Amino acid sequence: MAEETYAMDIDVTDKGKTVIAAGNPSFGGKASLWVEKYRPQSLDDVAAHRDIVDTIDRLTTENRLPHLLLYGPPGTGKTSTILAVARKLYGAQYHNMILELNASDDRGIDVVRQQIQDFASTQSLSFGVKPSVKLVLLDEADAMTKDAQFALRRVIEKYTKSTRFALICNHVNKIIPALQSRCTRFRFAPLDAVHVTERLKHVINAERLDVQDSGLSALVRLSNGDMRKALNILQSTHMASQQITEEAVYLCTGNPLPKDIEQISYWLLNEQYSESFKRIYDMKTRKGLALIDIVREVTMFVFKINMPSAVRVQLVNDLADIEYRLSFGCNDKLQLGSVVASFTRARSAMVAAAA
Repeated sequence: MAEETYAMDIDVTDKGKTVIAAGNPSFGGKASLWVEKYRPQSLDDVAAHRDIVDTIDRLTTENRLPHLLLYGPPGTGKTSTILAVARKLYGAQYHNMILELNASDDRGIDVVRQQIQDFASTQSLSFGVKPSVKLVLLDEADAMTKDAQFALRRVIEKYTKSTRFALICNHVNKIIPALQSRCTRFRFAPLDAVHVTERLKHVINAERLDVQDSGLSALVRLSNGDMRKALNILQSTHMASQQITEEAVYLCTGNPLPKDIEQISYWLLNEQYSESFKRIYDMKTRKGLALIDIVREVTMFVFKINMPSAVRVQLVNDLADIEYRLSFGCNDKLQLGSVVASFTRARSAMVAAAA
């Protein structure tokens, strides 16, 4: 098979350094991450949370923007909202007027005392009637040390006239109360399926993808309200398969198919212990499924089954214990035996309740 070659442009700079630019067509826009490519550029483009976005938009327009604390699960639009606010405030001067620090940066007390304080203390040059306030964006603020948060408290108070602080985090309980009280808090909940579907359809049309309705539903289901996760799964599946179907999506992510969960649940509820264990273990090995994924999906399936409340409570409690043990790396085979045992006990309880 002939090897495909691409032309290369060789540039020699005035310092004698040689720069080689490969002509591989995949280095263009198609190679970029769709998460960044389709990140909202303005507040109007933000997919959901219109009440929060409209409130922040109004505060920005009226030049009354407070310090902000945005919290919620990943992939719900927190960072995109703040970056859109920055673009609206500063336009072309966007990169000069904000200091953005995320989880990859060192955010101990020294960074607060030096980098953040130096940025906040310098006056912004503006040739307009009124100078603009600068913006300090602290992404993953819940990863900051307690000492750094206490130091930041004083910096926020001292430079309020010239600087606004925007803190973004997943767990608001890891932010000290003193910082929380200095900020206006907004919670970004997981996105509704409708908003995720709309945004995915926009990307699908822009990229001209072949996506079946079942594949789109699977993407929305697996994303759990996380837009970033939905786009990453879509791009990964597209790289693996030209046509994006439900099976292709589940195969790409390694999650068990809904029909597999139904089959496993049928075995658990109807087969004898040894037969049920053998069949589930064979399917798990053959399809490369993770037991923790099976346990989570089967738990959701339990709520659809008609059974006495006391039996359901005990069964869900048992499955929760199994998931907890799996998260600590316990033996899969033993825990699978425990899953089958829990359902066997539940079946006996249902028979006793019926009698």
